[in-house]
Amino acid sequence: MFNNDPGDPRRYDDMLDLPHHVSPTRRRMSPMERAEQFAPFAALTGYGDAIDEAARLTMRQVELGEAEREELDRKLRVVKDRLHERPVLSVTYFVPDPRKAGGRYDVYAGAARRIVPETYSLEFEGGRVIDIDDIIDIEGALFDSLTF
Repeated sequence: MFNNDPGDPRRYDDMLDLPHHVSPTRRRMSPMERAEQFAPFAALTGYGDAIDEAARLTMRQVELGEAEREELDRKLRVVKDRLHERPVLSVTYFVPDPRKAGGRYDVYAGAARRIVPETYSLEFEGGRVIDIDDIIDIEGALFDSLTF
C-alpha cells in the first residue's frame, strides 16, 4: 500500500523488499566508470596535475671536477680530429627540465657529424645537437686504444 504521509518514518517500507532493478538494454557500469562520470565536477580542478608535477623527480646538474673536465676535453679533441670518420659515440648529457629546477641525464648514441664552434655543440647524423657544456661523458670505440 502506498503511504504518502511525509511525516511517517515508515513510508518507504514497502520498497525495502523489492529486487534491484537490472536494465534489459544497458550493461552494468564498473565502479571506475561510475566514478568517471563525476570527474568533471571535481572541486579542485588541476589539483591532480599539480600533485603529479610535484612528484616528478629532477636531478641537479653535476659539476665536473678538474680531472673529469680535462679528460672530456681530450676526448673532444680526439673526436674533432676524427670527425671525417663519423665516429659512433655514446654521450651522457644533462637535459634541463622546462618546468622546474634541475633536469635529467640522458644517453644518446649516434655518428658524430661535426662540432659547431659558434654554439659550442656536438652535432650528430640525423640532426641531434648536444651542448658541449651539458656533456659529462663520451664513450666510443675510437677511445679504446687511447689512454686518458
